[in-house]
Amino acid sequence: MGSIISSVLPFLIPAVIVIAVIVVLCSGYLKAPPDMAYLISGVGKKPRVLIGKAGIKIPFFERVDKLFLGAIQIDVKTSSSVPTAEFINVKVDSYVNVRVGQTDEMMALAAQNFLNSDRDTIGQKVRDLLEGNIREIVGQMNLTDMVSDRKAFSEKVQENAVPDLARFGLELISFNVQNFSDENGVINDLGIDNIEQIRKAAAIAKSDAQREIAIAEAENAKQSNEAKVKAAEEMAVRNNDLAIKKAQLKQEADTRQAQADAAAGIEAENQRKLRDVAATDANIAKAEREADLKQKQIQLKEYELDALVRKQADADKYAAEQKAAADLIKRQRDAEARAYEIEQEARAMKAKAEAEKYAAEQKAAGIAAVGEAEAAAIEKKAEAQKKMGEASIMEMYFDALPKIVANASAPLTNVDKITMYGEGNSAKLAGDVMKTADQITKAVSEATGIDLAQLLNSFIAKKEN
Repeated sequence: MGSIISSVLPFLIPAVIVIAVIVVLCSGYLKAPPDMAYLISGVGKKPRVLIGKAGIKIPFFERVDKLFLGAIQIDVKTSSSVPTAEFINVKVDSYVNVRVGQTDEMMALAAQNFLNSDRDTIGQKVRDLLEGNIREIVGQMNLTDMVSDRKAFSEKVQENAVPDLARFGLELISFNVQNFSDENGVINDLGIDNIEQIRKAAAIAKSDAQREIAIAEAENAKQSNEAKVKAAEEMAVRNNDLAIKKAQLKQEADTRQAQADAAAGIEAENQRKLRDVAATDANIAKAEREADLKQKQIQLKEYELDALVRKQADADKYAAEQKAAADLIKRQRDAEARAYEIEQEARAMKAKAEAEKYAAEQKAAGIAAVGEAEAAAIEKKAEAQKKMGEASIMEMYFDALPKIVANASAPLTNVDKITMYGEGNSAKLAGDVMKTADQITKAVSEATGIDLAQLLNSFIAKKEN
C-alpha cells in the first residue's frame, strides 16, 4: 500500500496544485461593463482598472471596488430666490449632465469621492455644488441679460462650475436653463413691455409699408398709363402700315390671279387637244384589241370543243374499265365471302359435334362418378353397420328402404304418360319396381356381407318372442 502511495504521490501533488490554481482563477474572474470601472487593489501600489474588459482578482489578497462612468443627469433648481445684480429675486431651473473624467488623474479623484456610489448618490452630492455656481452667476448678471441671452448665462455657469467639478474628478457635459421665474412678476412685465415694443414697431413698420405700397401703386399706375398710351400709338401706326401692306398685297394677288387665269385658259385648250388626240388613239387601239380578242375567243372555243370531245371519250372509256374491274372485284369478294361462310359453318358444325361428344363423355363420367360415390358411401355405411347392433342396422334399413324404392321408381317420374294394354299390366309395373328394390337390397347385402332378409327374420322373431 505504501509503495502505491509513493508511486502516485509525484503525480498527485502537481494535479492538486493545478486544480487549486484553476479554482482560484475561476473564483477571481471579473468582467467590467463599458459604463463601469472595476478598481482592483491590494497587491500593487496602484490599483488596476478594468473598463469593458475582463481580468483576474487574487482571492484573499485583492479587493474590487466599482466606479460608475456613465452620464449622470441632474435637475438643479435654486432652493430659494437669488437676487440679481439689480437686486431682483429670481429662481432658476436648469438641467445638467456630468460624468467621471476619463483621465487617470480625474478617475483617481472620482474614486476618492464616489467609489461604490450609484448615479443617484453622485447626483445628490453634485447638486449642491452646481446650485452654488448658479447662485454666484445670478448675482453677477442683470435680469434682462439673463432672460434675453440664456446662452451667455449658461456659458458663465459652466466656466464657474468646471473647476469645482474637476476637483471631484467630474467633467461637465452640458448645462441647459429650463426656466427663470420671480415672485413679483418682473419677468412677465418685461415680456409685456417687449410685446408692446414689438407691437409698436410692428405698427410703425406696417404704416411705413402701407405708405410705400401706396407710392409704389401710384407710380405703377402712372407707368401703366404711359405704357398704354404709347402702346395705343404704336398700335395705330402698325394698323396703318398693315392696311397699306394689305392693299399692296391685294394688288399683287389680283395681277397674279389674272395671269394665272390666262395661263389656265391656254393650258386648258392645250389639254383639250391632247385629250382629243389621246381619245382617237385610244379608239384605234381599242378596235385593234377587240379584233385580237375575237380571234383569241374563236381559237379558245375550238380548243375547248376539241378538249371536251376527247376528254368525254377518255372519261367514258375509263368509266367502263373501272366498272368492269369493280364487277370483277365484287364477284371475287362474293365468292370469297361465300367460301368463308361455308368454312365457318363447317367449323361450327364440327365444334358443335365435339361439344356434344364432350358433354356426353362428361355426363357418362358424372354418372360413373355418382355410382362410385354411392358405392363408396354404401361400403362405408356397411362398415359402420358391422360395428353397430342389429337394432341400429334395422333402423337404418327401414330408413333407407323408402329412399331405395323411390330411387328405383325415379325414372318413371320422367315419363310424361304411360299407356298400358291388357290385364295385369299395373301389377306388373309395381312388381318391376319392387323387383328393382329387391335387386338393390341384394346388391347391398353382397357389398356389405350382411343378409338383410335373414337379419330381418331374426329381428321379427325376437320381437315376437
